[in-house]
Amino acid sequence: MAKKKARTTDNTIALNKKARFEYYIEDKFEAGLVLQGWEVKSLRAGKIQIKDSYILLKDKEAFLFGALITPLPTASTHIRPDPQRTRKLLLNRTEINRLAGAVERQGYTAVPLTMYWKNSRAKLAIGVAKGKKTHDKRQTERDRDWQLQKQRLLNRQRVTGNR
Repeated sequence: MAKKKARTTDNTIALNKKARFEYYIEDKFEAGLVLQGWEVKSLRAGKIQIKDSYILLKDKEAFLFGALITPLPTASTHIRPDPQRTRKLLLNRTEINRLAGAVERQGYTAVPLTMYWKNSRAKLAIGVAKGKKTHDKRQTERDRDWQLQKQRLLNRQRVTGNR
């Protein structure tokens, strides 16, 4: 009897932690990506970086710029992979219209948040975001540090309370 492969609950390929630090995320969209075969293989190996990438809306279509998908050394010899090529995003017309309305008229920015697997297809979570000011970023750091200290104190109390 063949043994089934254990499925993991975390299907995340890449996170954009910088986006959550730099922006307030107002709304989220899920988009598919038009990828080539070597890119899918690289994604499965986790060779992607979306930290410096951004989304551009042009001619009623959405594109992902600046995402770095490093080709595997075992990629085919008859193609020359471009690691930072522009990739088209697959969204419904209504989603593109809502995204375009927020970006063009309301002054928001479209930011890639996470890339993940969904039903063996690569998906990209897009956030409609508003930029943070410097003092807001400092407050975010303070809040994060406080949460970390609070966790340490609680863990210390659990350890000393059980003895």
